[in-house]
Amino acid sequence: MQVGITHLVCRGDGTLPEVLDKAKAAGYEGMEVLFTDYLTTDSTAADLDKVRAAFDAAGMTMQSMCGAGGIRGSLATGVEADAEEYRRTTALAARACAYLGIDTVLLVPGGVTPDHPYDLVVERVTEGLKSLRPIADETGVNLAVEYVWNDAFLSPLEMRAALDAADHPHIGFYMDTGNMLAFAWPEQWIRILGRHIKKVHVKNFRRRPHWDWPSLLSVGDVDWPRVMAALADIGYDGALISEMSGTWDEHAENARFIQGLIAG
Repeated sequence: MQVGITHLVCRGDGTLPEVLDKAKAAGYEGMEVLFTDYLTTDSTAADLDKVRAAFDAAGMTMQSMCGAGGIRGSLATGVEADAEEYRRTTALAARACAYLGIDTVLLVPGGVTPDHPYDLVVERVTEGLKSLRPIADETGVNLAVEYVWNDAFLSPLEMRAALDAADHPHIGFYMDTGNMLAFAWPEQWIRILGRHIKKVHVKNFRRRPHWDWPSLLSVGDVDWPRVMAALADIGYDGALISEMSGTWDEHAENARFIQGLIAG
């Protein structure tokens, strides 16, 4: 396993090369890149080469891509133009990943709203994931859906059923250890989703006295031994990517915490 951090939590801390140097010094081996500014739907091969060069110079690996900021459209609205835009921009993100050697892009396919009810969203997204098969075939990149408080797929059984229906080795799940803790247990999601899990965000969560995201070293509701045991049971050996905000001193503490999880 590798210790990683997402650029999402430190993107305001300088240029990409500056952030990579800080992350390396803090103890991280790689970083999740963002499909938002330096990687976009308009990125050229030269742009991608600059990103690769920055990672090479820092001695860091590109562990995944967060596509949520740059992938537009939706699989959840029932509007074909939205679905087509979602497929188009997902394909661009996946092609950039393939070029850079990134194995996974994080997807958010849409969610429940007052105008888009739960049952229809689950049905639409389940069918929509099947429509991503040609992108997965073309690029060989994992298209991994993350649960992000979008009020859909509140049960791991529903998520597993949708991924089973997609029936593609590169269409899977992006696990986050904190996101479902408001109402569920991450180790249970891990065991239920099993082979579908392509990448893991490491994040703490605390239910009481009010919902918040304490540091990894703070007391929270994530049962880390159970989470790590569940990951071992499903054979996950990929990156553990911190998605905890904070100062660079706190990022360094989080890196040491993840190193401890890996060491057992």
